[in-house]
This record gives sequence, structure tokens and C-alpha cells, in this order.
Amino acid sequence: MTVFRIVRQIFIFAAIDWTCCHMRQIITHFTDDDLYKFTMCCAVIDNFPRAQVKYTFTDRDDTVYPPGFADALSEQIRMLESVVITDEEIAFMKKRCCYIPGWFYNYLKGFRFDHERVNAFQDREGKLHVEIEGSWSDTILFEVKILAIISELYYMMTGKDKCFDYDAYYRKSYEKAERLLGAGCVYSDFGTRRRVSFEAEDTVVKAMKDCYRSRQWEGRFVGTSNVYLAMKHDLLPVGTMAHEFICAIGGMYGPQMANHIAMDSWRNTFRGALGTYLYDSFGWEIFSLNFSEDFANLFKGLRVDSGDNYDQLMRIVGKYRSLGIDPKTKQVIFSNALDVDRAIGIQKYAVGLCQPSFGIGTHFTNDFAGVKPMNIVIKLVAVKITESWSFYNDTCKISEDAGKHTGNPEVVRRFMQALNLE
Repeated sequence: MTVFRIVRQIFIFAAIDWTCCHMRQIITHFTDDDLYKFTMCCAVIDNFPRAQVKYTFTDRDDTVYPPGFADALSEQIRMLESVVITDEEIAFMKKRCCYIPGWFYNYLKGFRFDHERVNAFQDREGKLHVEIEGSWSDTILFEVKILAIISELYYMMTGKDKCFDYDAYYRKSYEKAERLLGAGCVYSDFGTRRRVSFEAEDTVVKAMKDCYRSRQWEGRFVGTSNVYLAMKHDLLPVGTMAHEFICAIGGMYGPQMANHIAMDSWRNTFRGALGTYLYDSFGWEIFSLNFSEDFANLFKGLRVDSGDNYDQLMRIVGKYRSLGIDPKTKQVIFSNALDVDRAIGIQKYAVGLCQPSFGIGTHFTNDFAGVKPMNIVIKLVAVKITESWSFYNDTCKISEDAGKHTGNPEVVRRFMQALNLE
């Protein structure tokens, strides 16, 4: 046996020992999740109850994970099977999310995670692979939880969590809130998916709430996308949808009409509530063609999640004006790789053009000195309308940022051809 193999075996045994001795359950609350996963799940059951899907994990930084990481992750996913929604969580959601129909809570009461829907493994280089497959409504609630687990578990297994000073992080987060609120920003925490830990996001939300309620501000801290933390801190859970909803529809029916079908389906379920639409799943041009006057009036606003924030804003403003709608009456939510400085800059530019607001994620929950935030996603890559189909249709996400296209490159190329983007 070579020296390399001996050292590798030592690391593997150490990882196994770490897993056995130090494993604690990372996700312990059913609603420790983003609101948009619940609202999308509701819309999926309402509109596509028999759809089947596949998801894949992507690490954009090609991180080499510690030996035994996939096994530890798989154990955490098995632990999710013990996590069920409580009466307290249901009561809170009924109170603060009145747009969700009552039947959906009966579904959540009976929901159980099934670890057999997920396959996690590492290749010879230590790269992580995660695949999820099953009924769309049964698998949709895995994404955010698994991403949060991967992020927190990585810092645990590499020992970086030992350097986290949460008292200092509270002060740092409070200062961020002071700057945002003082600049007149209306903003929310979107940081669950790539947080360094649950405690980090909990600390951020508490600091933001304490600062906002300390005195009168020009700006406003709206709440958090994390439903459990919204309940814990008596805040508004915020969010609507993710690219997943439009991308799945694009796989079933084609990208040309995906936005139209998605907007119509959303209207069918929520009757005008949750009226912020995420438009960039297949690029601005095809969305703009689908964004007719009735949809523009129905939806309260749009969310910018890729591309140049200022260029995207002017496209949105121009589209509303072309439809005879005053863009100042519409909300534009910016959520594309924001930090405090970027948000304040956009606020100053956009305040006279629309009603700007901000969803800030990684910068809030993964901003410790010496720690590089993980650049990880789980994306829906294939779909079929019903389980009786013998084949899946591939799908992808075509971002306004070329580097953020997600999916098989051949599928991306085919979709771009269909949309005349090449």
C-alpha cells in the first residue's frame, strides 16, 4: 500500500470516527425552511399533482469535501424522517400565511421525508454528488434543508465552526441593519440555504429585529424567508416562488410558454396573493413576451435574481411603461448576490423608479472572517407530467448571467436555440 493510500485510509477512519462520535441532528424543525418551498409545494399539488422530477446538486467551486462527508450527509437526511410539523407551526402559518389554502396543512400533517429519494456520494476526488428523484410534491421540500445541512456540516467536519464568535456576529449584523435601515432600504433575510449554521441565521434575524425595533427608521426590516425563525421571532415569513417552478413547467411544455403557464397556475392557486414573480428562468426576452397587461396588473411586482441589477431594473421599468402602467406603483425585489453596499447603491438609484426592496442571503448568514461562503445549489433538471410516462423531459435554467446557467450544457444549448438566444 502506498503512503498516499495509507494517509487516505487514516483520514477515512478519522471521518468515520468523527461521524460516530460527533454527529448531531442539524435540521430539527419542519419549518426550518424557506417559505417559497411551502408555497410552491401547494401550487404543485394544486396544478401538477402527478408530476415526477429529478434534482441534482452543483458545487460551483468544485469543493473537495472531507472523506466520509457523503455518509454523514446521508445520515442527516435519514434524520429528517423524524422531523414532522407541529401544531404550533401550523397555527403560526395559518395566522401569518392566510393565502395558503386550509387543505394544504392537512397534507403537511401527513408529510414524511423519505431518505430513499436521495442518493448522496463522493467520487474519487472527494467531490460531492447528490441526486433526488420522485413525485414533485414529495421531493420539493428536500432542497433547502439539504443545502443548509451541507453548508453547516462542511464547517463542522472541517473544524471551521470552532472560530465562530456569535456575540461578535450579532454586533456585526446589528451594524448592517443600521446602515440598511438608515438608507431607507426595505429588506428581508434570505439566508437559509448557505448559512454557516442555524445559530448564525438565528443570530442575524434577532439582530435585525432588535435594531429595527430600537427606534423609528426610514427603512424597514420586513422579516425572514425562514418560516421557523419568523415564528420564533414573531416576524413575517416572506417569499413566493423559485426558478424550480418555471423550469419544471418548461420541461413539461417547453420554454416558450413556461412563464405564461406558471403565472396562470400561480393565479389559479393563490388568487392574486403572493404576487411577486421571478422572471429570469429562461431570460428576459421570452418572459417579456409572456408578460401581458393582465399579468402585469395582477402581479404586484418582479424579482431580479441575475444579470446587472441596474440594467434589469430599466428593462422592468420600460416594460411597465410600454403597458401604460406606472412602475412607481410596482415592487421590484432585488436578490442577486447582494451585500449592504450594493443594496444601498441600488436603493438610491431605484427609489424614484419603483418600490425597491431587497432579499439578502449569504452576506447575512455566511460572513465570518476567514470563511469562504459555499457556492452550492440544487436544481430541478428533469420532469415528466405523470408517473405513467416512461421517460423524463430534460430542463434547465437560462440565467441573465451566462455563468449561472444550470443544467446539462446540451440541454441549455437546445433551450437557447428554441428561444432564439444563440
